[in-house]
Amino acid sequence: MSKQEKLARIDAALNNREGDRVPVTDFFWSGFMKRAREAWGDDVDVYRKFDLDYIVINPNMDPRIQPFEVLSQEGEDVRLRTGFGATILRKRDLPMPHYESFSIQEPDEMESFGFDPPDDPRRFFEGGDDQLNGIGDAINRGLPSWIDRVNAYADDIPVFGSVCEGYEYVWRCIGSENALYWMLLEKEKFDAFVARIGDFVAGLAEAQIKAAAGKLSGMYIWGDVAYVNGMLFSPEIWREVFKPITARLIDICRKNGLLTIYHGCGNATPIYNDLIEIGLQGYNPVEVKAHLDAVELQKDYGGRLCFCGNIDVRELESGDRERIKREVLYKLQAANGGGYIVQSDHSVSSDVAPESYAYMVEVAREYGSYPLNLG
Repeated sequence: MSKQEKLARIDAALNNREGDRVPVTDFFWSGFMKRAREAWGDDVDVYRKFDLDYIVINPNMDPRIQPFEVLSQEGEDVRLRTGFGATILRKRDLPMPHYESFSIQEPDEMESFGFDPPDDPRRFFEGGDDQLNGIGDAINRGLPSWIDRVNAYADDIPVFGSVCEGYEYVWRCIGSENALYWMLLEKEKFDAFVARIGDFVAGLAEAQIKAAAGKLSGMYIWGDVAYVNGMLFSPEIWREVFKPITARLIDICRKNGLLTIYHGCGNATPIYNDLIEIGLQGYNPVEVKAHLDAVELQKDYGGRLCFCGNIDVRELESGDRERIKREVLYKLQAANGGGYIVQSDHSVSSDVAPESYAYMVEVAREYGSYPLNLG
């Protein structure tokens, strides 16, 4: 399938129209990629193997551009410090990293915290280490440059760049606990710091678009502002402090002809209408664990917001083909009239067998052509 056909398909879904078929894509854990290589060979590229419809590629967003500093290592357990100044422990027997401390410990330190320029060429044209790309279910160091990773796909698959919104960025600098306290108890200092972050991430988005020189089709905006039962803080605080930054990022993308998808874990339904108001097109990952159901959400937001995800990864982890098929067919109901992209409800974990993911794609392709016939 050509890039132009994929882009037309994504554009239709994100603008709540029916294209030729429902788009499919995903994010993959390092553990899944290891299993995929064992199953299909060391040179397998799952985006090409499954002819997925887009890929997200992150630049270096660290405030300070520098290699990871390894503080200690015992076997596969590694403690290191990143360009955010965060000290992170990555243990072999835990699925995700543990943040031990952050660079900012006291409210007064926010004012003096420094950023390397958002348009520093090293973010886009040099390889190395950075926190968002390098620390997840594994530590990945010495990555190729962002532009090399973009160029590897740009001729074949629509590429989305990415940028953090205000809260996603501030907690990485000061920690979630401090963020939630200081937004109330140190409001003036916190708001001033978030405003500086807003300028930084806007500059990063603009510089990223310029560096790509027309090779980006869209932008992911990362922003975890909710947990399984609702917002981490009041919608009113979000509207006052963080909504203007997200609106600014969407405006930059729209002026440059880019599609926009917001990635927010948890249940952020209280701000969906706000995101629609400021021009957002797609929302990801629509977590089942956060009591979200794309089919039900379409009753309230259909025609106004595309839902990207919501395939329960626990069904994929089960390896049960009947369960996987039932899950995909049910969620494909959300694609009636457009407005849905098949994707896991967060990412494809190490516990998903490659054959199970292949079957999910097979079902999505068999039943996901328009006009839909779900049996």
